[in-house]
Amino acid sequence: MKVLIVLTSHDQLGTTGRKTGFWLEELAAPYYRFKDAGVEVVLASPKGGRPPLDPKSNEPGFRTDETRRFEADPEAEAALAHTVRLDTVSADGFDTVFYPGGHGPLWDLAEDPASVRLIETTLRAGKPLALVCHAPGALRHATNPDGTPLVRGRKVTGFTNEEEAAVGLTEIVPFLVEDELKRLGGEYSKTDVWQPYVLTDGLLVTGQSPASSGPAADALLTLVSEVEKGRA
Repeated sequence: MKVLIVLTSHDQLGTTGRKTGFWLEELAAPYYRFKDAGVEVVLASPKGGRPPLDPKSNEPGFRTDETRRFEADPEAEAALAHTVRLDTVSADGFDTVFYPGGHGPLWDLAEDPASVRLIETTLRAGKPLALVCHAPGALRHATNPDGTPLVRGRKVTGFTNEEEAAVGLTEIVPFLVEDELKRLGGEYSKTDVWQPYVLTDGLLVTGQSPASSGPAADALLTLVSEVEKGRA
């Protein structure tokens, strides 16, 4: 099995002068779910090379066993330092795709044509796809073959309006994930703030918050196994 993890290349938090990027837990937890299951992992980002880490995600209060393991892992650090350019990969080379969050994806992955194409072709090829926290915002321009929004009528979740308010960025982000998924016709639901919450609808897996990243990876692995059994 081979999984592509797609990270943001965007490092500016709007016009605040503060840095953003990907959220470390949302990479580290899935990364080790996949590696420990014997899955080959490839990291990609729009610009390639080392993607920006949201510095807040590496503060003591947000570190986890997985983030510490990642930072002490030379192989993981090397993969992070040399992500491939997103526009050079395709769904053909992978069994599944995982999008970690952080605020960065709201600016680049949500608008990146290569990202939109990857999302659409992955699902149309009958392959599972997972996005967590802010990353479900990358679904905003993805469509079904008939041109309707991909999330329309699907059970989805993502970073909540309450969580965005709690971090004080409601007026800074280009759009609110919860509002956007609802606007597109998604059947959005959520649980309490900062709690793990994962939904699977067909081949699409979405997770609400950082705590959802590991469980979303577990759900994705289960889904890939089911798809493979169905093809056997």
